[in-house]
Amino acid sequence: MSKATAVFDFSGARVLVTGGTSGIGLATARAFADAGASVTITGTRESSSAYDEDLARFDFRQLRVTDNAEIRAVAASLDGLDILVNNAGNARLAGPEDSVEAVFEEMVRVHLLSGHHMSEACLDMLSASTLAGGASVVGISSLTSFMAAPWVPGYGAGKAGMVQLAKTQAKLWGDQGVRSNCVTAGYTQTRLTAAVKEMPEANAAVIQRTALQRWGQPQEIADAVLFLSSDRASFITGETLIVDGGYLYSE
Repeated sequence: MSKATAVFDFSGARVLVTGGTSGIGLATARAFADAGASVTITGTRESSSAYDEDLARFDFRQLRVTDNAEIRAVAASLDGLDILVNNAGNARLAGPEDSVEAVFEEMVRVHLLSGHHMSEACLDMLSASTLAGGASVVGISSLTSFMAAPWVPGYGAGKAGMVQLAKTQAKLWGDQGVRSNCVTAGYTQTRLTAAVKEMPEANAAVIQRTALQRWGQPQEIADAVLFLSSDRASFITGETLIVDGGYLYSE
């Protein structure tokens, strides 16, 4: 039996993954590190030791992506950068004591504005990159980029904005050798989606609609990020790669 496996080599590449302490972000950080890259991750806690996962192989920076000063500080702390993965995020519902308006604005700031500000803060380093295929910015969007999300409207708006942001960055920065793309993650088994997966009816509905009849794994999203960051994607920019097992276009 033949085995067709793509192997990526990012030896010498410098990578920053925001929100790299769990889920898709951690899987992406591990995949880049396994491929030889030097990887920096961010998280909201004071140190990497504050997390249950073993993060010792990564450089760690504390970051609240809603704080523009912290974004600039993280960028300034790096010696150089070839690949930026704007992954940090959460899906917050407005509770009884929350302002719906404030939660909406927070979600847009977390998912859209933080990616814009981090990309801008890292642009000089990215444009100086000599990475084969060019430097890359990759945003992690979701199915709510293309589907209504009335239960988390700010989250959906922020994720949709990331898709448009990739197009704009691609046009603005192409002549500087910087490519910008998005990966749209379908229903992926992470801590963030655990509540949905644990509800029998909701879980069954996801599997029924998904063409491949299963949930995705974080590594499968990470693989798409590595592809878009590699020289095999050197003529791809401004695009959004949907990795959802056939959910979006299935009924």
